[in-house]
Amino acid sequence: MKIGNIIIGFLLIGLGVFLGNKFFATKTVNNGEEASTISPKPKTESTHRRAVDSVTYLTNSEQATIDLFENSAPSVCFITTLNQQRDYWSRNITEIPAGSGSGFIWDTDGHIITNFHVLQNATKFKVTLSDGSAWDGTVIGVEPNKDLAVLKIEAPKDKLKPIPVGRSSNLKVGQSVYAIGNPFGLDQSLTTGVISALGREITSVGGRPIRDVIQTDAAINPGNSGGPLLDSGGRLIGVNTMIYSTSGASAGIGFSIPVDEVNWVVSDLIKYGEVKRPKIGVELLPPQYAQNWGIEGAMITGLLPNGSAKMAGLKPLEQTRNGEIIFGDIITAVDGNPIKSNNDLFLILEKYNAGDEVEITYIRDEKEKKISLVLGD
Repeated sequence: MKIGNIIIGFLLIGLGVFLGNKFFATKTVNNGEEASTISPKPKTESTHRRAVDSVTYLTNSEQATIDLFENSAPSVCFITTLNQQRDYWSRNITEIPAGSGSGFIWDTDGHIITNFHVLQNATKFKVTLSDGSAWDGTVIGVEPNKDLAVLKIEAPKDKLKPIPVGRSSNLKVGQSVYAIGNPFGLDQSLTTGVISALGREITSVGGRPIRDVIQTDAAINPGNSGGPLLDSGGRLIGVNTMIYSTSGASAGIGFSIPVDEVNWVVSDLIKYGEVKRPKIGVELLPPQYAQNWGIEGAMITGLLPNGSAKMAGLKPLEQTRNGEIIFGDIITAVDGNPIKSNNDLFLILEKYNAGDEVEITYIRDEKEKKISLVLGD
C-alpha cells in the first residue's frame, strides 16, 4: 500500500512539473543570475525601410533635358590654370593653382574655346575632358575686348567631340536655355532657364563694350565662365562670361557672348592668332576729351600712313604754333549707321571685312560731308 502511495506521489509531482512548465513562469538560477523559463515569442526584425512604390515614368521634357545633357557633356571640358614659381634657393619650379573655369571643344583639331579672363594672369593650362583625361593647353590667340580665348590640346580625334553651333540672331526672349560647366570646380553641372533679355551691353576685360549680349536666368556661378549656353536642340548660342551679383554667386542674371560674334572672333584667332578687324587707318580723340568738349561722334586726331582715311582725304586734329586747336573731321555715320562715340565706330566696323567699300559721313567746319573709302585690315 505504501509503495502504491509512493508511486502515485511521484506521478502527481511529475504532472505538476509538466503543468507548471506549460502554463506558469518559473525562475531558475543560472550562474547566480535569474533567467525566465517562459518560451520567448519569435522576434520580428525592426526596420523603417519603405516598400518601393510603382514606377513613375519621365515626362517628355525631362527626357529631352537628359538627352541634351548626355549628348552635350562630352563637348564640355574643365580648365585649370596654374602659375609657375621658382624657389630662390633650390631653383626648383613649383606650380601653384591660379583658378579654374569651363570651356568646350570647337573642332577635332583640338581647339578649345573659353573666356579670356579664365586664362588671364596664368602661365600654364590644363584641360580635362569629360572622360577624365587631362591635357596641356597651348594658347593660340586671345581677344580681351570680346573676353574670348582659344587653347589647343594634342588629344586624339576620337576623344574630341565638337559642340554643335547655332545662331544668336534669331533668338527670342522666353526661349529655354541650358548651361553646362564647372561651377565652384564641380565638373559637368547642368543648369536650366530661359532667355531673360537680348541686346544687353557689358564691358569686356579689355575695357570695350560687348553688345547684343544674351541675358539668362540659368544659374551661372564662378567656374561656369567659358562654358557653353545651349538651346533646346543642344546647339551653342552663347559663351557664358559673367554674372551680375553683389555676393559673387548667381542672382538669376547671367550674361553670354552671342555665338554669331564668337564664330567670327574664334575663326580669326585660329587662323591669325589675333582678330583681323577692318580698319580705316585713323587715331581717335580719347573719350574723356570728347565728353569735355561736347563732341558727339569719333574725332580723328591722327592718320596712319597709307591708310584708307588718309588716301580718302580725311583730316586730323591740328594745333597751330600759338596753341590754337583746329578740330579734325568728326565721323558721325558709317553707311548710315550713327556713330556717337569711338566704341560705336569700332563695333560697326566689325560687321565688315577688309576690302569692303563704305560711306563715311563726317563733319568738317560744322558742315556735314560724305566720302567713300575701302576698308583696310
